[in-house]
Amino acid sequence: MGVRMNDTEKDFVHRINVKEEAAFHDLFTRFRNYLVLFAMRRIEQLDVAEDIVQETFITIWENERMFNSYQGLKAYLYELVQNKCTNYLKHRQVEDKYASYVKTTREETEGDYNLMQEEIYRELYMAIRELPEKCQRVFELHLEGKKNAEIAEILGISVLTVKSHKQNAIHVLKEKMGNLFLLYVYIYET
Repeated sequence: MGVRMNDTEKDFVHRINVKEEAAFHDLFTRFRNYLVLFAMRRIEQLDVAEDIVQETFITIWENERMFNSYQGLKAYLYELVQNKCTNYLKHRQVEDKYASYVKTTREETEGDYNLMQEEIYRELYMAIRELPEKCQRVFELHLEGKKNAEIAEILGISVLTVKSHKQNAIHVLKEKMGNLFLLYVYIYET
């Protein structure tokens, strides 16, 4: 034998079924705090729990579901909150996995890039050490960002001589480093 509704409960359920605003306000007042606590036990974030409960009341108001009993209405409220909490947690889990993937990928890419950058510099400086002394000094100053006129002044040579040493250095470095030198030029000189 099922639980029997008293007349007040029957009237209340009827008023909810016919979408009476005052009944919904009463429903909200009766259950809001209990449902927020129920959601908080699952979500552990007050603002999210409150949003879920708010959405639950909106769902009840907007759907066409008819309730046969006060207990059925109450059970449906808790079931909706439970489902919305579960969906939120699943969604957050997907977001967390994606964020973790992006972070890991970024770290791996940055690590690979840093490793590649170090390798290019290492190869470049090994090749520069094999250049003739004046040519080497001109190219090192060029790598420091000095202009041809500055290099000429520092070394006490003409700008034409600086250009000549730079051209010789580039020619030798292209031969020794191959594609790594082109990669260096592409990454650092553009």
